[in-house]
Amino acid sequence: MLSTNFTRTFGVMHPIIQGGMQWIARAELVAAVANSGALGFLSALTQPSPDDLHAEIERCRQMTTQPFGVNLTFLPAIRPIPYDEYIDVIIRSGIKIVETAGNNPVAYMDRFKTAGIKVIHKCTSVRHALKAEQIGVDAVSIDGFECAGHPGEDDIPGLVLIPRAADSIKIPLIASGGFADARGLVAALALGADGIIMGTRFMATQEAPAHPDIKRRLVEADERQTELVLRSFNNTWRVHKNALTEQVVSLEKQTGTQFPDVAPLVAGTRGRAVYSSGDWDNGVWSVGMAQGLVYDIPTVEQLVSRIVGDAGDLIANRLASLRTA
Repeated sequence: MLSTNFTRTFGVMHPIIQGGMQWIARAELVAAVANSGALGFLSALTQPSPDDLHAEIERCRQMTTQPFGVNLTFLPAIRPIPYDEYIDVIIRSGIKIVETAGNNPVAYMDRFKTAGIKVIHKCTSVRHALKAEQIGVDAVSIDGFECAGHPGEDDIPGLVLIPRAADSIKIPLIASGGFADARGLVAALALGADGIIMGTRFMATQEAPAHPDIKRRLVEADERQTELVLRSFNNTWRVHKNALTEQVVSLEKQTGTQFPDVAPLVAGTRGRAVYSSGDWDNGVWSVGMAQGLVYDIPTVEQLVSRIVGDAGDLIANRLASLRTA
């Protein structure tokens, strides 16, 4: 086993986290991750209401006795999101680990701390990581440019961003973006991180609630088949490259394009349908460059055991063998 500041602080066996992927981070996947000794996060906003989140937490508890958390993403929305009610459910349900993302969670930190909840905040820059540490989060995850979803606007890849963050903060640091195997885990530890987050890789597991055709697509695709959309609106989003995303990029290049012009193409309901229908070409859906490292569709237990075992071998054998007397 690998013991780090992250595993010791959060009471989990392995320094691996399953990210809170919207539509995918549901009980069947999160419980499997928890049972493997890693840390899984339910996506709160995947659930239509706070009551639905409570039911999903209870469903997860029926499948695992191990620790798991809830991801809560704070983003502007056309319809106001009842964040206080979601937090009420998280506290009432006895959840002890929350991953926050999007806007600064400072307004909710007192409630989390009073309830004894540890907070991991997701950042895309060192300056945001420092601010998160200042407001009292217990750990920071840092998203390199390779990541799925929203990598920020600085375009700094993990090889630079992770050690910069490690040099700058004192709380546990989790590396995110481009991780899919033992080599990535060992590299992240060498760069100064205390663990890794994987999203795309966990999507291609047997327990992930996605259509088999989506999982097969992840195996078939390579690292070049992602696209950055919404760049012109300063809301960059890394997604799987398909006919629809190319249409979005083409519209963004046209003079005078406004967000309402692309909104129907990037609608969340359309992206959600991809995971249930398997029609990967007919929606905008998040995926990272790590899809180029996805070669199979194992169970979560097989995946985590393989990564941890191979990481131990890499450290004990390959890296040790490079030393000279």
